[in-house]
Amino acid sequence: MKPPTDCVMDIEEIKRYLPQRYPFLHVDRVIALDPTKSIRGIKNVTVNEAYFAGHFPEYPVMPAVLIIEALAQIASILAYKITGRTPADGSLIFFAGIDHARFRRPVRPGDQLLLESEVVRLVRGIGKFAVRARVDGEIAAEAELLAAMRTPDTGAKGG
Repeated sequence: MKPPTDCVMDIEEIKRYLPQRYPFLHVDRVIALDPTKSIRGIKNVTVNEAYFAGHFPEYPVMPAVLIIEALAQIASILAYKITGRTPADGSLIFFAGIDHARFRRPVRPGDQLLLESEVVRLVRGIGKFAVRARVDGEIAAEAELLAAMRTPDTGAKGG
Protein backbone atom coordinates (compact mmCIF):
# COMPACT_ATOMS: atom_id res chain seq x y z
CA MET A 1 0.00 0.00 0.00
CA LYS A 2 1.32 3.41 -0.97
CA PRO A 3 1.59 6.05 1.80
CA PRO A 4 -0.51 9.23 1.48
CA THR A 5 1.06 11.94 -0.69
CA ASP A 6 1.41 14.28 2.32
CA CYS A 7 3.43 11.64 4.19
CA VAL A 8 7.10 12.25 5.02
CA MET A 9 7.25 9.33 7.48
CA ASP A 10 4.69 6.53 7.54
CA ILE A 11 3.88 4.45 10.61
CA GLU A 12 6.57 1.85 9.86
CA GLU A 13 9.31 4.50 9.80
CA ILE A 14 7.85 6.21 12.88
CA LYS A 15 8.16 2.89 14.75
CA ARG A 16 11.91 2.92 14.00
CA TYR A 17 12.16 6.21 15.94
CA LEU A 18 9.66 5.62 18.76
CA PRO A 19 9.88 2.62 21.10
CA GLN A 20 6.22 3.01 22.14
CA ARG A 21 3.69 0.58 20.72
CA TYR A 22 -0.08 0.24 20.78
CA PRO A 23 -1.89 1.46 22.78
CA PHE A 24 0.73 4.06 23.65
CA LEU A 25 1.98 5.08 20.19
CA HIS A 26 0.31 8.43 19.46
CA VAL A 27 1.83 9.55 16.14
CA ASP A 28 0.22 8.15 12.98
CA ARG A 29 2.12 10.06 10.31
CA VAL A 30 4.78 12.75 9.90
CA ILE A 31 3.78 15.30 7.25
CA ALA A 32 6.66 17.82 7.43
CA LEU A 33 10.20 17.61 8.73
CA ASP A 34 13.14 19.98 8.80
CA PRO A 35 15.68 17.69 10.52
CA THR A 36 17.47 20.72 11.99
CA LYS A 37 14.57 22.53 13.61
CA SER A 38 10.93 21.41 13.25
CA ILE A 39 8.44 18.61 12.62
CA ARG A 40 4.70 18.25 12.05
CA GLY A 41 2.73 15.06 12.46
CA ILE A 42 -0.78 13.67 12.70
CA LYS A 43 -2.66 11.78 15.42
CA ASN A 44 -6.05 10.54 14.27
CA VAL A 45 -8.31 10.37 17.30
CA THR A 46 -10.83 7.55 16.98
CA VAL A 47 -13.74 6.50 19.15
CA ASN A 48 -12.00 3.10 19.53
CA GLU A 49 -9.27 4.57 21.78
CA ALA A 50 -9.42 2.59 25.03
CA TYR A 51 -9.37 5.67 27.26
CA PHE A 52 -12.71 6.92 25.89
CA ALA A 53 -14.50 4.11 27.76
CA GLY A 54 -13.74 5.89 31.02
CA HIS A 55 -12.89 9.50 30.03
CA PHE A 56 -15.82 10.26 29.86
CA PRO A 57 -18.41 7.72 28.64
CA GLU A 58 -21.14 10.31 28.06
CA TYR A 59 -18.83 13.00 26.64
CA PRO A 60 -15.59 11.38 25.42
CA VAL A 61 -12.56 13.68 25.70
CA MET A 62 -8.92 12.78 25.03
CA PRO A 63 -7.03 13.10 28.34
CA ALA A 64 -4.75 16.15 28.39
CA VAL A 65 -1.81 14.03 29.54
CA LEU A 66 -2.15 11.91 26.37
CA ILE A 67 -2.14 15.03 24.22
CA ILE A 68 1.13 15.95 25.94
CA GLU A 69 2.39 12.39 25.35
CA ALA A 70 1.63 12.72 21.62
CA LEU A 71 3.51 16.03 21.58
CA ALA A 72 6.44 14.47 23.45
CA GLN A 73 6.55 11.67 20.88
CA ILE A 74 6.67 14.06 17.91
CA ALA A 75 9.41 16.07 19.68
CA SER A 76 11.31 12.81 20.27
CA ILE A 77 11.30 12.00 16.56
CA LEU A 78 12.73 15.47 15.91
CA ALA A 79 15.44 14.97 18.56
CA TYR A 80 16.42 11.64 17.03
CA LYS A 81 16.55 13.19 13.55
CA ILE A 82 18.68 16.13 14.76
CA THR A 83 21.16 13.86 16.53
CA GLY A 84 21.18 11.13 13.89
CA ARG A 85 20.32 8.47 16.48
CA THR A 86 17.51 5.96 16.98
CA PRO A 87 16.36 3.63 19.75
CA ALA A 88 18.21 0.85 17.86
CA ASP A 89 21.45 2.63 18.86
CA GLY A 90 20.49 2.07 22.50
CA SER A 91 19.37 5.68 23.00
CA LEU A 92 16.05 6.51 24.61
CA ILE A 93 14.50 9.90 25.12
CA PHE A 94 13.01 10.48 28.54
CA PHE A 95 10.50 13.17 29.41
CA ALA A 96 12.23 15.53 31.84
CA GLY A 97 9.81 18.38 32.36
CA ILE A 98 7.01 20.58 31.13
CA ASP A 99 6.56 24.33 31.31
CA HIS A 100 3.75 26.67 30.33
CA ALA A 101 1.25 23.91 29.43
CA ARG A 102 -2.12 25.24 28.35
CA PHE A 103 -5.16 23.33 27.14
CA ARG A 104 -7.44 25.46 25.01
CA ARG A 105 -10.11 23.10 23.67
CA PRO A 106 -11.24 19.51 24.17
CA VAL A 107 -10.10 16.83 21.74
CA ARG A 108 -12.90 14.44 20.82
CA PRO A 109 -13.35 11.29 18.75
CA GLY A 110 -13.12 12.09 15.05
CA ASP A 111 -10.66 14.95 15.57
CA GLN A 112 -7.32 14.96 13.82
CA LEU A 113 -4.53 16.40 15.96
CA LEU A 114 -1.86 18.29 14.08
CA LEU A 115 1.23 17.87 16.27
CA GLU A 116 3.97 20.49 15.92
CA SER A 117 7.38 20.73 17.54
CA GLU A 118 10.26 23.16 17.16
CA VAL A 119 13.61 22.73 18.86
CA VAL A 120 14.41 25.61 21.18
CA ARG A 121 17.71 24.15 22.36
CA LEU A 122 19.47 20.78 22.16
CA VAL A 123 22.82 20.50 23.93
CA ARG A 124 24.58 17.32 25.10
CA GLY A 125 21.45 15.21 24.90
CA ILE A 126 19.21 17.67 26.79
CA GLY A 127 16.53 19.31 24.68
CA LYS A 128 13.85 21.94 25.03
CA PHE A 129 11.00 21.92 22.52
CA ALA A 130 8.10 24.29 21.85
CA VAL A 131 5.08 22.12 21.04
CA ARG A 132 1.51 22.69 19.88
CA ALA A 133 -1.47 20.49 19.07
CA ARG A 134 -4.11 21.89 16.73
CA VAL A 135 -7.54 20.69 15.63
CA ASP A 136 -8.96 22.32 12.50
CA GLY A 137 -6.39 25.14 12.81
CA GLU A 138 -7.37 25.90 16.40
CA ILE A 139 -4.82 25.38 19.19
CA ALA A 140 -5.93 22.54 21.48
CA ALA A 141 -2.77 22.47 23.61
CA GLU A 142 0.67 24.05 23.80
CA ALA A 143 3.70 23.75 26.07
CA GLU A 144 7.47 23.68 26.36
CA LEU A 145 8.83 20.19 26.92
CA LEU A 146 12.20 19.16 28.30
CA ALA A 147 13.71 15.84 27.30
CA ALA A 148 16.92 13.92 27.96
CA MET A 149 18.50 11.41 25.60
CA ARG A 150 20.08 8.60 27.57
CA THR A 151 21.37 5.08 27.17
CA PRO A 152 19.54 3.19 29.91
CA ASP A 153 21.32 0.54 31.93
CA THR A 154 19.31 -2.55 31.06
CA GLY A 155 21.64 -5.07 32.66
CA ALA A 156 20.08 -7.29 35.28
CA LYS A 157 21.26 -6.62 38.80
CA GLY A 158 21.14 -9.56 41.14
CA GLY A 159 22.22 -10.42 44.59
